[in-house]
Amino acid sequence: GRPFRKGDGRFDRDRRQGKGGGGGRGGGGKNRSGWYKVTIPHGRKHDKKWLLTALQNICSVPFTPVQYHVDHHRVHFYLDDSATANALHKCSHKITDTDGYKVCWNNYNNHMMQCMAKRFDGSQQALDLNNIRTDPDLVSQNVEVILNRKTNMEAVIKIIEENIPELAGLNLSNNRIHKLDELAELVTKVPNLKTLNLSHNELKSDRELDKVKGLKLVELWLNRNPLCDLFKDQPSYISAVRERFPRLLKLDGHDLPPPIGFDVETPTAIPPCKGSCFGSDEIKALILRFLQQYYSIYDSADRQPLLDAYHDGASLSLTTPYSTQNPSRSSLGEYHKDSRNLKRIKDSTIRFRLLKHTRLNVVAFLNELPKTQHDIASFTIDVNTYTNTLLSFTVSGVFKEVDGKSRESTMAFSRVFITVPAGNSGLCIVNDQLFIRMATTEEIRRAFVAPAPTPSSSPVPTLTAQQQEMLTAFSLKSGMNLEWSQKCLQDNEWDFNRAAQIFTQLRTEGKIPDVAFIK
Repeated sequence: GRPFRKGDGRFDRDRRQGKGGGGGRGGGGKNRSGWYKVTIPHGRKHDKKWLLTALQNICSVPFTPVQYHVDHHRVHFYLDDSATANALHKCSHKITDTDGYKVCWNNYNNHMMQCMAKRFDGSQQALDLNNIRTDPDLVSQNVEVILNRKTNMEAVIKIIEENIPELAGLNLSNNRIHKLDELAELVTKVPNLKTLNLSHNELKSDRELDKVKGLKLVELWLNRNPLCDLFKDQPSYISAVRERFPRLLKLDGHDLPPPIGFDVETPTAIPPCKGSCFGSDEIKALILRFLQQYYSIYDSADRQPLLDAYHDGASLSLTTPYSTQNPSRSSLGEYHKDSRNLKRIKDSTIRFRLLKHTRLNVVAFLNELPKTQHDIASFTIDVNTYTNTLLSFTVSGVFKEVDGKSRESTMAFSRVFITVPAGNSGLCIVNDQLFIRMATTEEIRRAFVAPAPTPSSSPVPTLTAQQQEMLTAFSLKSGMNLEWSQKCLQDNEWDFNRAAQIFTQLRTEGKIPDVAFIK
């Protein structure tokens, strides 16, 4: 049944000896080998098995060719019986007619529908097409259904769509399926499908599952496929499958732990982010004082004084988001080379080397990072753990670089400080985990809106007696400390009423940081 090639077996030998090729167009004529040729014009565009089935259905003549040959766009069948050859010749032209095609295809579909109806369980809304190519009813009618062929699978899906679109279970095991391109249509055409059996097939890569990951499956069978051997262990296999089907409860017949996620069918607005969480006013004052001191140094020209903030055995790690794009084109390029993103860095030696150990190495590394200005008003602080000997908290906010190629680019950060008590009322960092990403559009819009005091070594300007009195009154009325109260009055040209109005507006919008109220 192979296309003719030079030097290919007995037919080629006979042809070279002048024994073959008799019969003329349309066949029926006997050649010297005792074979009779039937020619199908433009038959090459059809599958060989399909052509055989079409001839048998249209002409109602069963036959088995002794040779099959493709010549340009024509297909030649050679038979050893003249009566059969002549009968086929008389109706073979119909194979290229629309009506002939419809007759053949309708016959094929009718046999398929009868077979699928027999295999459908209405009580379970399940269709069992396991090893369908060996179905006795199809074999007896000489109908060959190979589901790893595009036309056959498309025919099955079309029958399902038109007759049982509410299908809940589909068994396609033992069908030599090696790709799932055609099954992608199940996502829209069979939206209620919950169980899919693809076991005992020839799927070689888990990437094939991406084509059907839109299905809301709760049960899937993939065992006895080559892809199952690609995973080093069962948890890796389960993780890869559940990444595509997060609602999956059973895999290869084994129950899985309940999925973790949000079962939300309709679009739902995520609740707005709440403010900081400290646990107590005492911890709040301790952390805010620490952060104000830390970032006033971090945003200065020299970060060396941060040595006093770190423990001798401190560690620091820097992480940026995982990306397949060229990092040099990103504003995060300066940070990417030192990123310890565990999804990107697989080598344990490199992972260890990217950790900064001891306070000298930590501060030396921080000094190499671009100079920055943090928006303290954007800070959100959450205390994770608090005991008498340890305090862990997360700080999130935005900042911008004040030098380098990403100057004025607004970025966002999240930083986890693990600290221990230092002195009477201080903190000492033992572990520092810094995550940096590009800021969102909303974060950029809100960044650096609230007034913030600029650290300066210059003395505070001398205030008049009237300004001193106004400053004291404003601090009492607003609750802010003298530094922030003075900043607010100065920005409003010492207009008490206007400063009070601006303060009230910013306080309502949540744009005044907690550090403004530490006295």
